[in-house]
Amino acid sequence: MPIVYGMNHASAPLTVREKVAFPLEGLKEALARLNGTDGVEESVILSTCNRTEIIVQMDPGQAPAMLAAFLLRERPVSGEELERHCYLYIDREAVRHVFRTAASLDSMVVGEAQILGQVKDAYALAAQTGSLGPVLDALLRRAFSVAKRVRTETGIARHPVSIAYAAVGLARDIFGDLVERTVMIVGAGKMARLAAEHLIGNGVRSILVANRSFQRADELARDLGGRAVPFDRLFEEMETADIVIASTAAPQPVILKENAQSLNRARRGRPIFFIDIAVPRDVDPKVNEVDNVYLYDMDDLEGVVRAGRDVRQKEMNVAEAIVDHETAAYVAWMKSQQATPTIVALRRQLHEMADHELTRYRARLGDLTPAQVEAVREIAASLVNKFLHSPTLALKRSAAQNGGEMRVRLIREIFGIEARSESPSGPAQAEETSTEPAEVPVRQDTR
Repeated sequence: MPIVYGMNHASAPLTVREKVAFPLEGLKEALARLNGTDGVEESVILSTCNRTEIIVQMDPGQAPAMLAAFLLRERPVSGEELERHCYLYIDREAVRHVFRTAASLDSMVVGEAQILGQVKDAYALAAQTGSLGPVLDALLRRAFSVAKRVRTETGIARHPVSIAYAAVGLARDIFGDLVERTVMIVGAGKMARLAAEHLIGNGVRSILVANRSFQRADELARDLGGRAVPFDRLFEEMETADIVIASTAAPQPVILKENAQSLNRARRGRPIFFIDIAVPRDVDPKVNEVDNVYLYDMDDLEGVVRAGRDVRQKEMNVAEAIVDHETAAYVAWMKSQQATPTIVALRRQLHEMADHELTRYRARLGDLTPAQVEAVREIAASLVNKFLHSPTLALKRSAAQNGGEMRVRLIREIFGIEARSESPSGPAQAEETSTEPAEVPVRQDTR
């Protein structure tokens, strides 16, 4: 059964989230180690600026200790921090959580489009690594469909919002008119580009772009009509900036307290604002101790985001109803797959019996043409299929209900079918829906 273990912006502060975030360059190897752990059948790691989640297919009894041990080995986090801030979702609640995440209902900025791309990237990496199997493949493919339905059938994606958008809103609140302000973007990734595009949309005309790769900085600057600066001149060029938006993938802060002190002296007391949208953080929190230097990080942006959330509450309610319906349908389909091996075995057994009896009675039928023999076989196969139609539907319905496994086992015993198991290979639509959860989360953080 699918299991989700991890933390997000609602369950953990930034100081803890940045510890468990996986750097992109080592993510593939970490995923391979996770999937090679005893008990893990399939695995996906979703690591973004606001969440780190491990999605696995495994025995739920082993999951809490094993997944916590994996994070303790891989990331510089303590067991006490994992105990306080991680959540664990199992079966139905895991399905619902994955659907809500892909649909951006569990994001800091509800309705933002970036998370779906991040989930797709995690799915693609798992497929590339070989850690994606039939259960998680089916789950994530359905999650993509749910996300698309939420975006097309509700209004939460209108006037799209992102962390970058919230950062620019904060800059506008600080300075008012941004036309005369100089903005420096540190980093050249997707988030940095989004922030710069929003800034231009709000009137900014002077943009500097700094990145360790000058080529990437230059490409972004050209696209935005700004100017690229060499990374070794970062702080010299920063003296002219009013707003610095930091969004690199560096594992350690790139802007320290002593850098801020030097900037303050060079700017002769003119204020400078740092908006750090990176995880792990690019700007050392001690920067806030320097006079005339102001720092806002991801946790500060949550207040900006919350203000727009109330406006979309009605659309969120519609979206939640869609997710609940899709979760029930998916869980019913998933349970119905328990009957698949029995249905396959039953069909094989009855068709073999029909073929055996035709062979046994073939001599009594006299001289038949090949066409007549084939017609007799078709009649026998048709009778078997008609006989199996109602039992097949009943087995699927029974498997989707509580106690279904016992009924399926009874059918196997009645017909003498040896027990076999198969994993689901991918749903189209569940034939029946069920609102009963197969499991409940061991712990659900509602903060």
